Amino acid sequence: MANRLALSVSRRTLGVAALVVAGAAAAYWFGFARPAMQAQKKVAEPTTNRPVLVQKVSLQPTQATRVLVGTLRARVEADQGFRIGGKVAERLVQAGDRVKKGQVLARLDASDLSLQRETAEAELAAAKASERSTAAELGRVTELRQKGWSTEQILDRQRAALEEATGRRLRAEGSVELARNAQSYSELKAEADGIVLAATAEAGQVVAAGQSIIRLARDGDREAQVAVPERDIEDLPKARAEAALWTDPSHMHQALLRELSPTADPATRTFQARFSLPDLAPDAPLGMTVTLNLKPAEETRLARVPLSAILNEGKGAEVYVVDGNGELARKSIEIRKLEARDALVAGGLSEGDQIVILGIHTLKPGQRVRAVTELRLG
Repeated sequence: MANRLALSVSRRTLGVAALVVAGAAAAYWFGFARPAMQAQKKVAEPTTNRPVLVQKVSLQPTQATRVLVGTLRARVEADQGFRIGGKVAERLVQAGDRVKKGQVLARLDASDLSLQRETAEAELAAAKASERSTAAELGRVTELRQKGWSTEQILDRQRAALEEATGRRLRAEGSVELARNAQSYSELKAEADGIVLAATAEAGQVVAAGQSIIRLARDGDREAQVAVPERDIEDLPKARAEAALWTDPSHMHQALLRELSPTADPATRTFQARFSLPDLAPDAPLGMTVTLNLKPAEETRLARVPLSAILNEGKGAEVYVVDGNGELARKSIEIRKLEARDALVAGGLSEGDQIVILGIHTLKPGQRVRAVTELRLG
């Protein structure tokens, strides 16, 4: 019995001793060992600034300048033809000739026209003679009626005869005027100063009234004619256009959209457009090559930023920017469009800003870093 009691006391003593030893060890750990290890860890931490991968911001226009190639045309290009039909006697101009207003371009055979005029003039002379004779007869009948030697019926009949003779004379005068006009129409004259673009009739050819004989480009405003692709039609009316001639590409001329075809060409699927060039010389050579530059109406510039550089913690999109002192700063940005890997930023960034593009979730504002532009492994 005494042995069992002694064994129990011994076990209790050993347990208490173990607890005392464990407590002393814990106190030593928290009081001396742990602070020492933390101090060693702090000493082991590097003192250099943390490297971060950055990318410089480059602002680019939203739409590049479109370049279209066309030809120089006259503002007015008119087809001219004879107002009457007939046989072409001679053509006096060739394609490319410069002509003045009123200059004769071609003539018809006027033999029949001369005969028609002579016939009309003869009929007019006869009508005038008949009118004079009838008027004299009316005077005599009127005098006889006043003396009572003629009847009222005869006087009325003579008055009617004079009116008929007057009508024949007026009709004959109109026929003479028409014959003279027809004879004058046998000469085709230039309506304005300009250049002959095409001559489609030759001497001896019989042409109809109104058939095109000469195509004339009038002097005056010059225009650039271009074929516009479908993708540029929507922005064309608002675009700022400038044109340059192939012979002088450094001199830009103001271009104003004047005409846009409502339908596409069935072969090329492009739309014909004409741009007036008000400051170009009115006698500039036609057919020259014109380069047309179409610039967007609003010059909006965007920055392309990787999605890995954008941070959003509920306050809107932000990026880390490394300033000139190597410190980090957050900048709010305005995202215009999101793409698969990048975002187009419209506001908040300036040209040349260095933005962090990797590891942004481990950074803090004001932290000093070292900017690097490429990763080097190994």
